[in-house]
Amino acid sequence: MSELPNCPKCGSEYAYEDGVMLVCPECAHEWSKDTELESQDDAPVIKDANGTVLADGDTVTVIKDLKLKGSSLVVKVGTKVKNIRLVDGDHDIDCKVDGIGAMKLKSEFVKKV
Repeated sequence: MSELPNCPKCGSEYAYEDGVMLVCPECAHEWSKDTELESQDDAPVIKDANGTVLADGDTVTVIKDLKLKGSSLVVKVGTKVKNIRLVDGDHDIDCKVDGIGAMKLKSEFVKKV
């Protein structure tokens, strides 16, 4: 019996072949064998305001005054943020801003230094 991969959507081990496609009987997800190999390398590409690709550990500069919700603090234009960490979600940068602390930023409001 050949070993078929688990479903990439729900993780079910009961996937089966249907022609050139693989099918999951639990969630009805269908995928091809070829895309399975390609999807392993698919990581979300996060770009700054200028279109430069960002990576963990980069240093960025804020390009717009950002008001902090629930506070009177503002992150000013030109504030340098070192050692960013990329995360999934609406705000895709986790960082620490000097004088403010830990916060999340959107990549559209920063540029790579």
